Amino acid sequence: MRLSKGKWLVILGALLVVLDQVIKYLVKTNMDLGETIDVIGEWFKLHFVLNKGMAFGMAFGGLVGKVALSLFRIVLFGFLFWWIGKLARRKDVPTGVLVGLTMITAGAFGNIIDCFFYGLIWPETITPGAPFAFMFGQVVDMFYFPLFDYKLPWMEYPRTFFGAVFNFADSCVTCGAIYLLLFQYKFFAKEEEKVAK
Repeated sequence: MRLSKGKWLVILGALLVVLDQVIKYLVKTNMDLGETIDVIGEWFKLHFVLNKGMAFGMAFGGLVGKVALSLFRIVLFGFLFWWIGKLARRKDVPTGVLVGLTMITAGAFGNIIDCFFYGLIWPETITPGAPFAFMFGQVVDMFYFPLFDYKLPWMEYPRTFFGAVFNFADSCVTCGAIYLLLFQYKFFAKEEEKVAK
């Protein structure tokens, strides 16, 4: 049985979300919060942290920001899911465009699961001060690449270059977006021209 392009994309997206959740589950159930495991020397580590904000540990406006971010993720996921379905029915859309958008969509959905349900599963992941568990779960992050430390003349203490801790879902969003910007910009430029006309 030959699967349609849309079904292949659903399978790809589901695999990415499952992989993200399996990694997070293994980290959450086998590591203590704040624990670090060296994977490749000092260069690549697993470092278990809980992120109550955006990707790569960035904060966003406390509890109100948490709700706004969760709602934004839901809207973004719904829009991307609809858009990918629309593009998949067209023959002039490169497969790379669909794969890049699917990676972004899967990454967004992986972090939605954390925010909406982890507080219900693991009460210790609830964002401090949250009125209830649903929608206030913190995201499990673990990948840490402290490439090197640096200190500029005006800095009191050294800082780590790329000191962010992130997860597989963040990687999907980032890699998908970078891929689209670098290799599929012509397609989006043509689409913009069509809309303008």
